[in-house]
Amino acid sequence: MKEKKKGVRIKTGLIFAAVFIAGIYAGAVMFSETGADIVQTNKPAMIDKESLYLDSPTSVKIDLPAVNMNNTGVTAFLEVDVRPGTGLVLVNVENIISNYDTQESMRNAAEVASDYTNKSLENVDIIYNLVANASILEGPSAGAAFAVATVFALEGEEMRDDVMMTGTINHDLSIGPAGRIRAKAIASKEAGSELFLVPAGESYEYNETEYCSDYGIFDGYCQTEYVPVKIEDLAEIRVVEVETLGDAVALFRA
Repeated sequence: MKEKKKGVRIKTGLIFAAVFIAGIYAGAVMFSETGADIVQTNKPAMIDKESLYLDSPTSVKIDLPAVNMNNTGVTAFLEVDVRPGTGLVLVNVENIISNYDTQESMRNAAEVASDYTNKSLENVDIIYNLVANASILEGPSAGAAFAVATVFALEGEEMRDDVMMTGTINHDLSIGPAGRIRAKAIASKEAGSELFLVPAGESYEYNETEYCSDYGIFDGYCQTEYVPVKIEDLAEIRVVEVETLGDAVALFRA
């Protein structure tokens, strides 16, 4: 009888051991497959904006000039979608790391567009879908473009797709300064745009030169001078300065 019970315990032990080993193997397989999916998901890929945008009749799309860490101009893409809702401002930046000031610019853009169009946001939600061929996107200088796109989305109008712009947006509807204008202008040209809008006073770049002459008792006295050069000549794209949101909206109208 004792031998029989001992045999049962051995068999039971073997069964538990087999189940335990099978569990470890299954877990290892599942973990390795999940890990592979994570690695594949995290692989960098070029963004196709047409495949990522939300398909909605109330949305507008705009190309945005940006500058990467190498000071080279690149293009990002934004869709603004207005839907019935409760006044939410939603930001989708799933494929990039976005700095807080970029998201703050979107909130400001919604408020400014509401003031400009005299349309309340209480009964709508605004969705900003931002994609870029980069892992990180930061900076507030797309604020004016965010606001323009939001105006067209709230009004339900079509906007030109051959215009790009840079500049911050202020709550008094004025457009504030931006940086790296030439690189952004070149990116706009390469993206196929015909018109590039910049803040007032930023359609020129200044080249540093040295002027030397004889001055009194000094021979070859040199001084630094800054010579203005048109951005549109450097980037070979038409550049227009805009002071207010209204100026930009007018030039984006199809």
